[in-house]
Amino acid sequence: MISLKKHTNIALGYFFLVGLLGTFLRFFFVIPIPANFRYVVHSHSHIALLGWVYIALTTMIYKMYFAEAGFGRIYKRIFWFTQVTLIGMMLSFPFTGYALFSITFSTLFLFASYFMAWFILKKTPPQYKSIYSFRLIKAALWYMVFSSIGPWALGGIMATTGSASIWYKMAIYYYLHFQYNAWFILALLGILFYFMEQQNLRPQKGHFKSFFWQINLAVILSFFLSVLWVEPHWAFYVLGGAGAVFQITAFVKFWKMLAPYWNQLQFSPFLKLLLKIAGLALILKLILQLFSALPWFAKLAFSFPDFVIGYLHWVFLGVVTVCLFAFLAHHRLLRLPKWVFWLYFLAFLATETLIFYKGLVTWQEMALFKDYFRVLAYCSLFLPFSAGALLLINALTKSQTSAKYE
Repeated sequence: MISLKKHTNIALGYFFLVGLLGTFLRFFFVIPIPANFRYVVHSHSHIALLGWVYIALTTMIYKMYFAEAGFGRIYKRIFWFTQVTLIGMMLSFPFTGYALFSITFSTLFLFASYFMAWFILKKTPPQYKSIYSFRLIKAALWYMVFSSIGPWALGGIMATTGSASIWYKMAIYYYLHFQYNAWFILALLGILFYFMEQQNLRPQKGHFKSFFWQINLAVILSFFLSVLWVEPHWAFYVLGGAGAVFQITAFVKFWKMLAPYWNQLQFSPFLKLLLKIAGLALILKLILQLFSALPWFAKLAFSFPDFVIGYLHWVFLGVVTVCLFAFLAHHRLLRLPKWVFWLYFLAFLATETLIFYKGLVTWQEMALFKDYFRVLAYCSLFLPFSAGALLLINALTKSQTSAKYE
C-alpha cells in the first residue's frame, strides 16, 4: 500500500524548506551572510513550485482517481524519481546557481513531470474521464507541460542573447504564467469539482462548458499581460486586457455554478472559511491583473519589483496554499489545527503588507521606516515556524490514508 499521507508530509517538508529559504533571503538585508543571494532565490522558487505545490497537487490527484484502481507501482516509481530530482536541485542551486548539476536535475524534473502527466492522462480509469473534474485536471496537466517550453528555451537564450536580454525574462514569465494561472488554478478547480461530484452536485452541462472555454481562453490571452513591460504594440494591451476580462467573467460563471450547492457542500465550517479566504485573495488577484492591462499600471508594476514579488507571493501563499490546506485536510491527508493556520495567515498578511509597503515607498521616493528589513525578516520567521509545526503534527499523527498497488 502507498501511504499518501506520508507523501503529503514530504510535500509539507518542502513547504517548510521554502519558508526557511525565504526567511534566509530576508536576513541577507539584516546581517552579513556568506552566500550568493541569487543562488538561494533560484532554490527557493524551484522548491516552492516544484516541491510543495506540485507534490501536493499530484498526491491529491492520485487519491482522487487511483486510490482504488491500483497502478501504485508506476506512480511510486515516478514519485521517487521526482524526489531525486528535487533533492538534487536543493543541494545544487544554493551553491552553484544555474550550472551543470542544477540544470541536470531541473531537466530531469521536467521529464518526471512529463511521466506524471502521461500516467494521469493515460491510466485514469474510464469512468472518470468524462466528468467535469477530470476535464479541468486534464487541461491543467497540458498547461503544466506547455509551461516547460520556458525552461527549455532558457538554454538557447543564454547561449545566444544572454541572461540580460528581454527574451530571458520573457521565458521566465511564460513559465510562471502557465504555472500560476493555468496548472495551479485549473488543478485546484478540478479538485473542488471532484468533491462536488462525489456528492452528486453537478452543474448543468451548458454552464460548465461555457465556463471551461472562457477560463481556457483567459489563460491563453492573459499571457500577454506578461509582455507589457516592454511597452509593445497596442494590440498586446488589447489581448492582455481581454484575457483579464475573460478571467473575471469565467470566475463569475464559476461562482454562479457553485453558489446553489455551497450550503450542501460537505466541508467543515472551518475549511469553508479557508475557501472563502482563498476566494477573496483570488478576487484581488483578478483585479490586479485587470489593472495591469492598462499601460500606466503595467509600467508601474514592472518598474518596481516589489509589486511583482508581492503579487507572486499573494497568489502562491494566499490563493494556492490556502486552497491546498483546505483540500488536503478534506481529503484527510492533512491535520490542520486552527491555531497553526491563523499563525500562518497572520504571518502571510504581515509580510505581504510590508512587501507592498516597500513598493509604494520606493515608487513615491520616500524613506522606509527604521528597521524595515529587520521587521520583515522577523515576521517571515513565522511562516517556516507554522509550516514546521504543521509538518510535525502530521508526522506524529498515526492514521494514514493509503492507496492500492496494482
